[in-house]
Parts: sequence; C-alpha cells; structure tokens
Amino acid sequence: MMTIRVTVWNEYRHEKQNELVASIYPEGIHNAIGNYLKTNEPVEVRTATLDEPDHGLTDEVLASTDVLIWWGHIAHDEVRDDIVEKVRDRVVSDGMGLIVLHSGHASKLFERLLGTKTGTLKWRDDGERERVWVIEHGHPIAEGLGDYFEIPKEEMYGERFEIPAPDELVFISWFEGGEVFRSGCCYRRGKGKLFYFRPGHETFPIYHQPEVLKVIGNAVRWAAPIAGAATRSGRMEPIEPIGKN
Repeated sequence: MMTIRVTVWNEYRHEKQNELVASIYPEGIHNAIGNYLKTNEPVEVRTATLDEPDHGLTDEVLASTDVLIWWGHIAHDEVRDDIVEKVRDRVVSDGMGLIVLHSGHASKLFERLLGTKTGTLKWRDDGERERVWVIEHGHPIAEGLGDYFEIPKEEMYGERFEIPAPDELVFISWFEGGEVFRSGCCYRRGKGKLFYFRPGHETFPIYHQPEVLKVIGNAVRWAAPIAGAATRSGRMEPIEPIGKN
C-alpha cells in the first residue's frame, strides 16, 4: 500500500483566542486530526495554518499533497483568493483529494468548487445530541461503522443546506430538536474527489471521538488519487465544476 501524503489545514484561531477550545485542543484541531492519522492510517502528515506565509499552502506543499483536509470558521474572508485558486486547480486538474470539515462549508474554497454560496443553513449552538445515520453502508467512507453513531453534544446544523445535490450521500444527521442535515456529501470535481463532513464544532471534543476520526481516515483513503479515482475505462476523465467561469 502506497503512503498517502496528507496536509491538515486549520485556521488555528479559536485555539489561540478561546480558553475552552485551547483546553480541548491544546495542540490545535489540525494536530488532533493529524496525530490520529499518523497513528492509524498509511499516511505522511504535515499541517498548515492560516497565519503562516501563503497560509502554509506553498506551491511545494500543494505539489506534495495527495489529500488536503480543511477546517475553517471565523476567518474565511482572510484566505487569499490566489491560494483558493491554486488549491482548486490542484483538485480539478491534478486530482488532489479534498475533505472539508464542519464550518468549512462557508469557505471560499468549498464555494468555488461547488459553484454556489453554501453558507445558508439553520444552526443552533445548544450542545444537542447528534445521531449520524449511515445511509450507504457499502461506501468506503462508511467502512467499519454500524447503522449510526452518536455525538453527545454538538452544534446543530439543519436543512435547507444550499449545496448542489451530492454525487453520493453517505450520512444524514438527526438532532434532538428534530432537524436533519445532509452531513456526509461526496462530489467529483474534474479529476479530484471532495468530501464534506459536518461534525466538528470547536467547543466540543468532536475530533477526539473515535467514530468521527475513523470517518476522516476512511475519507482520506477514498479521496486520495491512488485510491481508485479512474473511470471504468481506466482513465481520469475531468468533469468541469459548476460555475467555473
């Protein structure tokens, strides 16, 4: 099995500004995810953060990344447009995988790849129980999971979620207040694979929960170019993303 090169990108702002978040993720959300992957998956991991030069996403870093994991929340507007375009081109033209987590749904990068504004949804931060239902048990991202898993306390996201219809929908979430949400969405953009995974509010220990981390690990293997991105003909056939121009 070939080693997958993963870059975990994080704003790394909440951990510096909020004592509660710092107590949950003393090394940052990026290292919580990265340390799990290094221990449990066939990967090489580097991290990158918003305040590094070029947001840590230099040409050299991107060229040596098979899968990029993206976590952002309060500083979407600070991400440079030219960096967004470089990342988008790596996905569409070169087949780099992308995993967008939680509030990354409102990032410039996610919206650029999906071709629409994706920040519209219902939300409520009351620490409600979330039940994440697996609706495609045969999908590689759901490997090793049962019918569902629960997150004891989480921020609620509810429909309508303004996204294009996913190519594959792997998870749907239910919350105590009765709302549901499309929480595991797969897309193909050009040569690359994109997975959006909803759980991950920073004030709860979501990235210490085994099932959540397992999903991310599964998604890394699914999204990597070496994990079978070829079509039936054996060739990579680019699909132009919505709203490219």
